[in-house]
Amino acid sequence: MARINESVVSEFVLLGLSDSWDLQLFFFAIFSMVYVTSVLGNLMIIVIISSDSHLNSPMYFLLSNLSFIDICQSNFATPKMLVDFFVEKKTISFEGCMAQIFLLHSFVGSEMMLLVAMAYDRCIAICKPLHYSTIMNRRLCIIFVFISWAVGILHSVSHLAFTVDLPFCGPNEVDSFFCDLPLVIELACMDTYEMEIMTLTNSGLISLGCFLALIISYVIILITVWRRSSSGSSKALSTLTAHIIVVILFFGPCIYFYIWPFSRLSVDKFLSVFYTVCTPMLNPIIYSLRNEDVKSAVRRLRNRHVNWKN
Repeated sequence: MARINESVVSEFVLLGLSDSWDLQLFFFAIFSMVYVTSVLGNLMIIVIISSDSHLNSPMYFLLSNLSFIDICQSNFATPKMLVDFFVEKKTISFEGCMAQIFLLHSFVGSEMMLLVAMAYDRCIAICKPLHYSTIMNRRLCIIFVFISWAVGILHSVSHLAFTVDLPFCGPNEVDSFFCDLPLVIELACMDTYEMEIMTLTNSGLISLGCFLALIISYVIILITVWRRSSSGSSKALSTLTAHIIVVILFFGPCIYFYIWPFSRLSVDKFLSVFYTVCTPMLNPIIYSLRNEDVKSAVRRLRNRHVNWKN
């Protein structure tokens, strides 16, 4: 009721990436290719893993779920951004704005937890290879996926529960291409300092907790690999490198935004693009290029397709 009584804002105006028509056409061409590559690339990983019996392992089960989250993240704001390049006044309804905030934080929170689960999987595979199949069974993998989604949704709901009832009584311009939570909070007609601290604490705790868990896992793995010298360890290290690259690309912008969440620079808008639009595309590229099992599965799938046509 608080929002109905106090808020007179029924829609928000998204300022987008640029006012220049030429730049908007350029961005449309670039981000259209990125979007299509991201969705098709992650979809390809899901199809390959589900259709190839050689990839019936916990690591690839978690990887296919990571690809599913990336497909979801690619679609929460990017299609509207592409359409808005051809719209003079870029608006989004209040409900649509809240939905974007909910979806973004759900997907990001879920991906953080899933990356931790994948690091744990690699830690068991390298440090306790003889017990790997016993510990990392399908039941535990399903539990990991369920927990990742549950944490992501709870993390998002905790943000939305306070945001949806804020009094928005006038300013409604969001200097981004989607409803970014800190930018939306700043538009409220009240002192938002406590709300900003609560948002920073909420997001910071889950980000810092996941990041520390990943660092600890990778340190344990690297120490274990360093003590061994075998082809199996080399292969494990190669797989681990792909995980580390994904984590750096995912947490780098995330940590930046949480260090300076409510002070915006011109570069922040383009970091937001990289974080929300480009990162989902990089996961299939990195895992496909660095993982011999995935590349072999692609070749087998292509050969089956050629033989079927013949």
